[in-house]
Amino acid sequence: MPQAPAWIRVGPVDDLRKKVVTVLQGSDRPISIWSSNGAFCAVDNRCPHLGFPLHKGTLKDGILTCQWHQARFDLCSGCTFDTWADDVPSFETKVEDGALFVAATPRQRPDREYHLRRLRQGLRQNIALLQAKAIVGLLHAKTPPAEIIREIARFAVDHASTPTGITELAITGNLLSVLSEETTYLLLLRSARAIAQAAASSVRRMPLEPLDVEGEGAGTHSPELLKRWLRQWIAARDRDGTERILRTAAASAEPPLVAEMLFAAVSDQVYRGQGHQLDFSNKQIELLDQIGWEFAPSILALNIDPILAGRGTEESAAWHEPIQILAPLRAAEAQLPALLQKPCRLNWSSTTLATTLLADDPLAIIAALRDALADGAPPSELSKRIAYAAGMRLARFATSNEVGDWFNPQHTFTFANAVHQAVKRSPTPDVVRSIFHAALSVYMDRFLNVPPARLPGETPQSAAQLESLPTDPNTLRTDILKTLDQQSNLTLAADLVVRYLRLKHPLAALVDTLALATVREDLDFHTLQVLEAAYQQAREWPDQPESEHLFVAAIRDLAAFCPTRRAQLKTATTAVRLDKGEKIYEET
Repeated sequence: MPQAPAWIRVGPVDDLRKKVVTVLQGSDRPISIWSSNGAFCAVDNRCPHLGFPLHKGTLKDGILTCQWHQARFDLCSGCTFDTWADDVPSFETKVEDGALFVAATPRQRPDREYHLRRLRQGLRQNIALLQAKAIVGLLHAKTPPAEIIREIARFAVDHASTPTGITELAITGNLLSVLSEETTYLLLLRSARAIAQAAASSVRRMPLEPLDVEGEGAGTHSPELLKRWLRQWIAARDRDGTERILRTAAASAEPPLVAEMLFAAVSDQVYRGQGHQLDFSNKQIELLDQIGWEFAPSILALNIDPILAGRGTEESAAWHEPIQILAPLRAAEAQLPALLQKPCRLNWSSTTLATTLLADDPLAIIAALRDALADGAPPSELSKRIAYAAGMRLARFATSNEVGDWFNPQHTFTFANAVHQAVKRSPTPDVVRSIFHAALSVYMDRFLNVPPARLPGETPQSAAQLESLPTDPNTLRTDILKTLDQQSNLTLAADLVVRYLRLKHPLAALVDTLALATVREDLDFHTLQVLEAAYQQAREWPDQPESEHLFVAAIRDLAAFCPTRRAQLKTATTAVRLDKGEKIYEET
């Protein structure tokens, strides 16, 4: 049972009725006590919007108006008439022996359940400040970030959000182990905002039932049959059939089989939707690993419309002229079942594949990958090398290109990372073929490296520049953030990252700094995708130059777009300052 509130004596009732408002200090906040319509009402004296003192507002007919932004509140309950402002906490009052008393703490107990309700409210109403304050409160209540992720995901499936927000949510979960509390808060808020905004503008559909909804004959469909049906319905761009099959598979098949059939269906077209559909599918699978597979039917259904709308690059003229790529690609795909029957050589290596992947001959790329599989190369070893080649397109991106040209290698790199994760999970012919798709997408981006940007330390002058940089890890991380305050400072940003790595400073702190630098900007989800992909791929190359190059790719991609207005960061910072009780309205 909740404890009875402690009471504070305000003063004689007769004296207080002569006043409009009285302000005193509660247990942890100022309280304003108002005489209104013959009764006494008390609220937190800080406007929940930006903290302006409410006793400086106006009261008329039980409506309290804050004069800073004209937010209006029902004085008795504290509820706002302007939802962007948020409700103000209210306090009980009582009269004893002619004196007025006010509770020292608000009616709303700020515990975990309270903040969860407010998070749901902020998501439903698509109010960023309310989402931010709720997440701050949850973290202060020692709520595990994974539980907050689960709550946001639950809202996403209940309100038909889009896969981009799910992608950001999965990335947040993937990075949690290396994030500080500040960066965790910002990433959680970013994910919540993306999902709430998408839900607010989406048309909510009633979910379809899986096959055998009454349970008769449930489980009679083999995974192989469901896989064939799924591919058939996706090829026909039939939404209802696709959803019913996908929900049936998610509810009845084991997670590895569900992942494999989804990856296979998406890979029927080459680089479908510039790789987004495979990437979205992979992130949905990763999120389900984090929050539980009981969410699978609804989470996977969020990606159906993008999958059906996606087009493959085999429809592009570049795949047919001046070199016919599609026919040799399909021929190589047909050989995969036999090639994958060969035993893998765990010690397989190649001195030429890296050069071939970044060269100008797509037929040589196809042949090299086919020959590598025939030679016993593990598929995941090939997907790892292709992801590295894709990262090098970003690391070597020529700034003489248009700013919008960054999107091509961004898409290729995040797609290649998704391919690698999918192949590690499901090394079947229908998934392994996406290795070829990623490699050929790397080939298509080749002209974006003309002329190739230099890597840190690659020239004597650049090496000297590296040696002149600080050695202290905290200073280097601070300098990275300061450098990104300046427009398009790609070279110095990359040098600072490489300096940090070569001095063998803790990797987790660097990733946290780069995540903070990414999430504070008003950028779409692509830059966050690139950072997470670079982190995942760098882990495949521990203490090797490739790891360094992948982080160069991530920082150069980010620096190309910095700084932005950082309006999202302003909202996040405001919520923290309000939580601390800072007087935002005062001059600092």
